Amino acid sequence: MELMIFVKGGKYTVQDKKQRTLYTVKKKGFGSNRFILLDASNYHLYSIVQTGEDRKPTFSLTHNDASFMNVSCRSLFLDPTLDFESKDGKWQLSSKDHKDFTLMKDGAQVGRLRTRLAVSGELQYEFEIENKVFDDYLVLFAVAVDRTFGDMNKNS
Repeated sequence: MELMIFVKGGKYTVQDKKQRTLYTVKKKGFGSNRFILLDASNYHLYSIVQTGEDRKPTFSLTHNDASFMNVSCRSLFLDPTLDFESKDGKWQLSSKDHKDFTLMKDGAQVGRLRTRLAVSGELQYEFEIENKVFDDYLVLFAVAVDRTFGDMNKNS
């Protein structure tokens, strides 16, 4: 599956190869660290909440306000990596340059996430993932990358 994720302000629009909007991710409330994932019918699917304001941010993915996955930044500069841990397994996004990430699930490569800078100065993400492992909440992985590495990528 190939998805394009467009960032405009605090909103993320997710489209497929045919440019159909599949999902939208919006910030919930002013000053909130919660982003909600909505499907094309505006049905609330999942949320990602930034839980740590450290230099290496942490996040929690929630469904029906219950956390099911914890996200931690292992490294910002040398081998930039985000770890995603849940009871169903471990995911990892790792890179050498903050821009091109390899998606691993339980040690096996299952996709890629590439960062692009649009003419407007906003970031865009190309997300390729194997169909057999795809789930709606994986779109929020790009939000975690954007919140963690986005400013670095805009300025480079």
